[in-house]
Amino acid sequence: MRGRSTAVAAVVGAAVLALSAACGGGGSGSKTELVVYNAQHEDLVAAMLKGFAKETGIDVTLRNGSDFELANQIVQEGSASPADVFLTENSPAMTLVSDKGLFAPVDGDTMAQVPAAYVSSKKDWLGFAARSTVLAYNTAGVPKDQLPASIMDMADPRWKGQVGIAPSGADFQAIVSAVVAVEGQAKAQTWLQGLKTNAKIYRNNVAILSAVNSGEIKTGIIYHYYWYQDQAESGANSKNVTLDFFGHQDPGAFLSTSGAGVLKSSKHAADAQQLVNYLTGKAGQQALVDSNALEYPVGNGIKANAKLKPLSELDPPTVDVGALNGPAVVAMMQQAGLL
Repeated sequence: MRGRSTAVAAVVGAAVLALSAACGGGGSGSKTELVVYNAQHEDLVAAMLKGFAKETGIDVTLRNGSDFELANQIVQEGSASPADVFLTENSPAMTLVSDKGLFAPVDGDTMAQVPAAYVSSKKDWLGFAARSTVLAYNTAGVPKDQLPASIMDMADPRWKGQVGIAPSGADFQAIVSAVVAVEGQAKAQTWLQGLKTNAKIYRNNVAILSAVNSGEIKTGIIYHYYWYQDQAESGANSKNVTLDFFGHQDPGAFLSTSGAGVLKSSKHAADAQQLVNYLTGKAGQQALVDSNALEYPVGNGIKANAKLKPLSELDPPTVDVGALNGPAVVAMMQQAGLL
């Protein structure tokens, strides 16, 4: 889902991926077919669910789209939605569905698999992956000792024309949600206005990384795994770039949570709960670690890929993942002229 814009239109993406137990063998013989509205990366979710289909015999069909495309689709469909499970890249879209009362409570044994920091306060959805906000910088363009101490500093005139952002994407909007949660709405609005003056606008995180690498801009606000993935491949878009993790509970150290929830209207509620349990359990989390996604597992007891900066060293701010308000953030960004 790299670089997907946040569309208000409620049209489910046409791409459909079926994960069939018939292909994987084994299973209980159930004829259940779960429909998952999926806004996470398609290849990651397919890798995580491959073992589920094989273990349970439950077929899964993915209907792929972006966070808010699918969230709005679910809200419009209401109790008639064919979706059994909703998966997102970032948590604000989960909040939109949760606020409409469309999620069923998550089973207790599933919640026990994930630390409380990644569980919504209503206990109606929970996280299954996380990604860290970082500042990507060109090592020839900015000495490390001159990097900003906080993401809030990127509104300073010093960074005029030297920071890249992708405001139309759900990733950046989730980061803005964290700034609002940590700093308050007034400071966040001032920060956005500063970014309107300073920032160069890009289509997505990959384009930002490429621009920083070429020296077109000195810095860019992205999620960590875009750099790690490029390094693991050719390094073509990151050879001149390294990452600065803000840490110190700065809003720029925000850990965005990919959410999973069962729709209250699901006609296969028990199987849908089983799927969310699998995603957050050892097998699903290990599949995440073994994939090339290079995102962080959040399930208890599962260590991240050793290539990543350890989760325990990131020192993110404390943010209620169930309180991040996507529509309000979009309105603030529109007011600042970023959308």
